[in-house]
Amino acid sequence: MDRLVYTAMSGLKSQMAAQASIANNIANASTIGYRQDRVTFERLMLKGDGAFDSRQPSAKEVTDADRRAGTIMSTGRPLDVAVTTDAWIGVQATDGSEAYTRRGDLNVALSGLLETGDGFPVLGATGTPITVPPHDRIMIADDGTVSITPRGAEPGSAPQVIDRLKLVSTQGTQTLKGLDNLLHVEGGGVLPQDLEAKVASGSLEQSNVNLTEALVDMIENQRSYEVQANLLKEAKKMDESSASLMRIQG
Repeated sequence: MDRLVYTAMSGLKSQMAAQASIANNIANASTIGYRQDRVTFERLMLKGDGAFDSRQPSAKEVTDADRRAGTIMSTGRPLDVAVTTDAWIGVQATDGSEAYTRRGDLNVALSGLLETGDGFPVLGATGTPITVPPHDRIMIADDGTVSITPRGAEPGSAPQVIDRLKLVSTQGTQTLKGLDNLLHVEGGGVLPQDLEAKVASGSLEQSNVNLTEALVDMIENQRSYEVQANLLKEAKKMDESSASLMRIQG
């Protein structure tokens, strides 16, 4: 009976985690470069006699991102970049660590830092945030090289290279999506520059969330939740029936 209740409760917990991920995906369907959450579940860990071992994880939810690319749309804005290869843009996370994103709506902050649309400093080739000097024009080449025409420069003067976006490949490295919607190397660490990575300036990659699929997943998940809830009700009925059989009739 305990195992039946445990199975039902584990199922309810897992379905709730999946429902939260689906809701987050729907909420971010229009977020630039967003990678939809994906929840997978590990098998239950049992002892040899079939009893649950509390020292082992149970129905553990592993949250990761769907790595499929989103649709690339042209914007004509010089600071908009869409990664056209299987690479990610290096950024500095809130805790100061290196993380990665596909969000390419870049801006120059008042401090001169080059930032993503959600406020994360963009890293250069050396792994430090890119600082943009005062300029009349800024350009990003297809290899991620950032160039400017300095403020007050003579007309027709050559652009000045200031840095290169840190573009990395996640191939061969275990990475997971964090609550900040950034990709992090599991266990810490940084990824090396991918010299073959390319970007398209004046374009943005949209979210890869398919709203139709997300709504279907939500309905299926709700039905699975109801199944687990009904299992708990049946376990309660069985427990009450067993108790009534053992009750001494006076």
